[in-house]
Amino acid sequence: MTVKDLIGGYNGPLENIEIKGVTCDSRKVREGFAFVCIDGASVDGHRFAKSAADNGAAVIVCEKDLGLSNQIICKNTHNEFSRICAKWFGNPAEKLHLIGVTGTNGKTSVTYMLKSVLESAGNKVGLIGTIQNMICDKVFESHNTTPGPYELNELFAEMVKSGCRYAIMEVSSHALEQERVYGLNFDVAIFTNLTQDHLDYHKSMENYLLAKKKLFYMCKTAVINSSDEWSQKLTDGLNCKILTYSDENNSSFCAKSINYRPDSIEYELLGKGLLSHIKVKTGGRFTVFNSLAVVVCALELGISIEDIKNGLNSISGVKGRAESVPTDRDFTVIIDYAHTPDGIKNILSTFKECEKNRLIVLFGCGGDRDKTKRPIMGSIAVHNADYVIVTSDNPRSEEPMSIIEDILEGTKGSSVPVKVIENRIEAIRFAVKNALSGDIIVLAGKGHETYQILKDKTIHLDEREIVYEALKEIK
Repeated sequence: MTVKDLIGGYNGPLENIEIKGVTCDSRKVREGFAFVCIDGASVDGHRFAKSAADNGAAVIVCEKDLGLSNQIICKNTHNEFSRICAKWFGNPAEKLHLIGVTGTNGKTSVTYMLKSVLESAGNKVGLIGTIQNMICDKVFESHNTTPGPYELNELFAEMVKSGCRYAIMEVSSHALEQERVYGLNFDVAIFTNLTQDHLDYHKSMENYLLAKKKLFYMCKTAVINSSDEWSQKLTDGLNCKILTYSDENNSSFCAKSINYRPDSIEYELLGKGLLSHIKVKTGGRFTVFNSLAVVVCALELGISIEDIKNGLNSISGVKGRAESVPTDRDFTVIIDYAHTPDGIKNILSTFKECEKNRLIVLFGCGGDRDKTKRPIMGSIAVHNADYVIVTSDNPRSEEPMSIIEDILEGTKGSSVPVKVIENRIEAIRFAVKNALSGDIIVLAGKGHETYQILKDKTIHLDEREIVYEALKEIK
């Protein structure tokens, strides 16, 4: 592929050069590669342009004059890199029906439910998300909720090769802000909710919303949770078709006569002349909303209500999302990814309804992330649980006890017992070994993660393994 083939609209002295690979990482440059300089959140790729040229880069795509003989200057290298990667892999996204899911909470659950539904209708489906990437039944490691343009198009190309018709992907606010999905056209985009998170990056909820809103300028149909307080601002000015869902009457589709159980929910779906009974094998009000998003999206894609019901009924849960750990004891241990104020509130309110004795929550807050949510999460914990264990959760460069002290600010004045155990492994062991009959223990924050990010290293930490080891020590 020549430079002219790869970079649309370019006519110049470099246009007939054959390109052997593309990258935005100077460490991956090989002879004949095109190197694209990306000005990222922490590193500006323009600093490494000369190094890339010395390593054999055939062309350097940049936003400013670097004084290199093989440079090509463009207006926005983020966008250009997305275009280049798509062309390099033969524009695979154009051969797929794309569904994007964005929101603070619920993205992963929605994508897994939707994959099950589309497969129940006989389709081959690809999935890109937080826990893992999937092409039909093949599983690939995931490094970011939404991959960069090269990996993204590589995955799309493999999906096409495997005969996939649909590609479902979680689309993070970071990915939207950094133009990782630039140039994609989505058949359906889903909005789950917007609650406080990532303010260390976006600085305000309004900026966070605007980042999310970018997805809905890239879709044919928007499926919106109209119960969310930000939904009206999200839909203002959109030109796409809009379908809404909620547990209220003023939406395109709504859930009525909801029946909550610890391990499932059931409701009557009403909308667009349709009345149908829906059942999902996961508990909680959030499951009602997640499944509604899936139902509305699937109907819009032309999937029958019977295939939708079969798909929802056949999925029993997602790793790290209200996941029950088998204990063979008279208490329950739940692992959940809840790491935001809304996430903590949702998971605790779900299990508060079915507690027989104490509802215990163990959680921390990530270091180098939004500090303002820490006391809020502390306050929510003591208002919704009977016993609170505050511990560490990916402290990164911060001192764990400093993070814990921020959380404790929100627990002051509460009569609910609060215990601090900085070491997360020891905290989990304490919770399990001191559980009483009928207790429900919620381990919040890690979910599917099997590691802990410390100041100088990343260690293995799988909460399931810790629970099992603690159970062995109970006589």
